[in-house]
Parts: sequence; C-alpha cells; structure tokens
Amino acid sequence: MTQANGITRRHLLQSGSLALLLGSVDIAWGASIVAVRVWPAAAYTRVTIESDTALKTVPIFVANPPRLAVDIEGISLNPALKELVGKVRSDDPYITGVRVGQYTANTVRLVLDLRRMIQPQVFNLPPVKTGNTQYQHRLVLDLYPSEVADPLEALIVDKLKGGNAFASSPTMTATPTPPPNAKLGTQTDPVGDLLANQNRQPERPMPAASVAQAPLDGERYIIVALDPGHGGEDPGAIGPRGTKEKDVVLQIAHRMRERINNTIIKTQHGNLPMRAYLTRDTDFFVPLNQRVEKARRVQADLFVSIHADAFLTPDARGASVFALSQGAATSAQARWMANQENRADLVGGLNIKTQDATVQRALLDMSTTAQINDSLKIGSEMLGQIRHIGKLHKPHVEQAGFAVLKAPDIPSVLVETAFISNPDEETRLNSEAYQNELANALMKSIERYFSRNPPLARTRNT
Repeated sequence: MTQANGITRRHLLQSGSLALLLGSVDIAWGASIVAVRVWPAAAYTRVTIESDTALKTVPIFVANPPRLAVDIEGISLNPALKELVGKVRSDDPYITGVRVGQYTANTVRLVLDLRRMIQPQVFNLPPVKTGNTQYQHRLVLDLYPSEVADPLEALIVDKLKGGNAFASSPTMTATPTPPPNAKLGTQTDPVGDLLANQNRQPERPMPAASVAQAPLDGERYIIVALDPGHGGEDPGAIGPRGTKEKDVVLQIAHRMRERINNTIIKTQHGNLPMRAYLTRDTDFFVPLNQRVEKARRVQADLFVSIHADAFLTPDARGASVFALSQGAATSAQARWMANQENRADLVGGLNIKTQDATVQRALLDMSTTAQINDSLKIGSEMLGQIRHIGKLHKPHVEQAGFAVLKAPDIPSVLVETAFISNPDEETRLNSEAYQNELANALMKSIERYFSRNPPLARTRNT
C-alpha cells in the first residue's frame, strides 16, 4: 500500500473521507508560487495558486468540522503562499479561514476551514495567454455548495416580496454539477493534526438559505437573463488605461437590472411585469455553457450577453450586436470576435472532467432557426436605439458561432457596448452618464420587442 505523506490510501477509504487524487503530473521540485487569488461568490468560491510549474497535490476533505486539506508536493512554504491567509474575506460564503504550513520537508499543507458542507473540485490548468491576460500553471480549488436551490424559486419569491435583490444569495444562482467522485467524508478525521500548533475552535456552519414555495396564481411575467461577460479569473479585454471589461459590463448589467425590475410591458394580452436574472452579480467566473444553462433554468424569455470589444488596433470604435449563426460568420471580424469570446473558458478555468460536460455541450448544439430569427429581431431593435446615443460599428446585426448564444429555446444576443481598446471609448465606458444612456437604450429596445412579440403564456412550476 502506497503512502501519501504518511496517510495510507486504505486509511482514507476506511474512514470514509474524500481523497481527490489528481492524475499524474510532471513537476519540478522547488516549484515557485507566482500568485494566489481568492474569488468568493454565492455560487461558489474559487481559490487559485499560480506557479511556474504544474503542482502535484493530494486533496483530502474532512466532514466534521468541514475543511479541505491539500498537500502540495515539491515546494517549500514561501511568502506568496502565506499571503493566502489574508486574502479570505470575512463574508466569504464558504471559507472561514486558511492555514498553511510546511508539513514535510518537500510538502506544504494548505487547510481551508469551511462554513458548510461542500462539493469540491480540485484540478490543474495549463498556461494560457489571450490579449493582455497571461497565466502560468494554475492549481484551482472550487468550493461548491452541496445543495443547490432552484433559482426560479428565488425569482418568484423576490417578485412576491416586491424586492430587487436577485442573484445575491446562494439560492439564486445555479452552479455547475460537481464531479461524480465528490463524496463527503465521515466524522473520523484521517488527517490528525492538520497543522502542528495551529488549533482552532470550529465555527458553527452558516445556515443554508431557504426559499418558500409560492404559487404564481397563473400570472405571467417576462424574465430577461442578463449575462455580464467574463469575471473572476477572466478579466476580459483590458483598455489602455487598465479598465477591465468584466468590471464595466457588470456595472451596465446592474443598471439594466434596476430598469427591468421596474418595467411593465403593455401587450395585447395585458400588462406583463418584467424580472431580470443575472448569470453573475459579482466578480466570479462562470463557464460559457453554464451561462446558457442558468438562463434556461429560470425559463428566460430573452438572453442578453454584455461585453466590451477589443480589437487589434486602437482605432476600431462603435457598438455591435451579434446573434448566433448556424453556418459561417457574416464577416471575418465577426468570426474573430466569436473566437475571442469562446476562449473565455480557457482563461477563466474550466474543469473539463466534470461528469455532465459532454451532455451540456450536446445541448448547446440544438440551436433552432426560430431562435435565431427572434434574436435577429431583438438585435435590430437594439441597434436602432443604440445609434441614438453613439456610433455603431456595423449598421446591422452580425452573426457568428458564439457559444454563449446557443440556447435552443431562448432568443439570445451578444451586445458589444463599445471598443474598450479605443482610448476614447474606454473613457465613455467608465462614464456613469454613458452607462445610463446605454442601459436606457437597451431597455427601450427590449420594451419595443416584447410589446410587439409578447411571450407565449406557459406554466412556471416551482
């Protein structure tokens, strides 16, 4: 029986704890830690450790009290790893604290003390470079909730309460399915003294939020899924003055959410109140296929992905609207833009070993002609309104194979609000006035579209 830093595999299995043993990775002893980052969010918390060489790890999950220990082999404790202790925020939904120490001569032990039971994903990402963003090897620790509530229930409850705080709690955010081998441990602690001379009193786990079951009484309302591009590890494009695309598009999405939640559409079938759902409402990474799945889970009537262009030269300017193409892109630039946006998963970091990845990819290939036609309609409305507040890059809706637009049953558009790579437009994107003008223009186009094309009545089951 082989040993894992003094802990036998049989011991781990007999104790019922989770040992997520990663595949064989070539590593150089004495690897250097480049940076550590923590991305807390209601959907999940991500911890990344960037190094100049791939790291070999043995993660161990302990259930009582909940904690995740990760033995990182071939390194010595250095200041970069110690910084991780101070990077955990007091309001992190999943982590209460971090401990790190030299466990053996060639192994560092990292311990994440947790608020609740989780489903962990631990995986390595290879180096990647796109635009202004470059990462070396990354070790990723994703902490997902063990129970995921239905986000549609949260929308319903919020509507009944007259609230406006969508997607701000774990109950309002759909999360990727954890891997099939993520099983929770038992009460036995196989790790023993996780770090010598570092004892702690476990915090009481934060109670899970509950969502009341509430009928809709047959009332129909319009749900618009707003998708701020990029996020977390993926900053998106970066302007010449350092503006990050992920930040400005999130600000625009929040402005749109406020307007949508205070709008009632007048149609020939009556007045329909609107509700907005954000695929992310803070700074965290969401894989492309999960953005689509989130919209489908809340039965959205429209999907609007918000971005800010970057191009090879700083001269490009103007807003654009894109719809999906089942065939070739309508222009070389549209194809280039789609290729750039579709690289988000490489930068943000996607665990391709998750069980349902193949199923989700197949689902995203079921785009329909009707969906594309409706997307072109709403896209034309948007261009008609945006031209009143600024320059258009192209006067018509372009089409390309954007992965994020492949919902088979939801009209979906991608709005490139401006070229963040253009210094003048970068300034505009940071302007509260321009963000409000853009939100108003998009809101007016959405109102015009739904007043002419009211969604069909359907039953929303809780």
